[in-house]
Amino acid sequence: MKFILATKENMIRVFADDGRAYAGTVLNVQPVTVTQVKSEEGADGYAAVQVGMGTRKTKNISKAVLGHTAGKGYEAIREFRDAAGLEVGASIDASTFAVGDTVQVSGLSKGKGFSGVVKRHGFHGGPRSHGQKHTERSPGSIGGSGGRAGGRVVKGKKMAGRMGTDRVTVTNLRILAVDAKEGKLVISGAVPGRRGTLLEVVSA
Repeated sequence: MKFILATKENMIRVFADDGRAYAGTVLNVQPVTVTQVKSEEGADGYAAVQVGMGTRKTKNISKAVLGHTAGKGYEAIREFRDAAGLEVGASIDASTFAVGDTVQVSGLSKGKGFSGVVKRHGFHGGPRSHGQKHTERSPGSIGGSGGRAGGRVVKGKKMAGRMGTDRVTVTNLRILAVDAKEGKLVISGAVPGRRGTLLEVVSA
């Protein structure tokens, strides 16, 4: 299994050899270092590889994390399951991937703040006639009194609230271009987050 950490940069248009134009997202890929290898036989009970990316001032990192990473300050640490054949200290860069590889990308989606039910859940709102004045985009009855709800608002009720910053995984994306020297990957389609969002790229 191939994997790496990257940050989102921008979107571009890529022309293939057959003349077709594809929408692509440019990812900035810094080399990651293996910080820990877990196995099913070990104390953790599952197989995984933990990697660290970037640099961070050690004064801003807890002693527990510094002890775990042998005093090195990584900007981000992530874990990938079912990865084998790596040792602590090994380095992984953009050259791991090749053009045409199928990958899935995971990360936090853009935060959109407090949103109403029309934007957040796709509610249609009330009718735009018959004297409606201030309730065109209101949620309507939430069914909290009496009846089957028992005088409360049931869990999971679709209402207004904080929207975005959810972990999103986009699958079946293709690698359109690889620049190992500059540390860039171009992936087909859109990926979660804003510019600078930390992403996990894993081969499908």
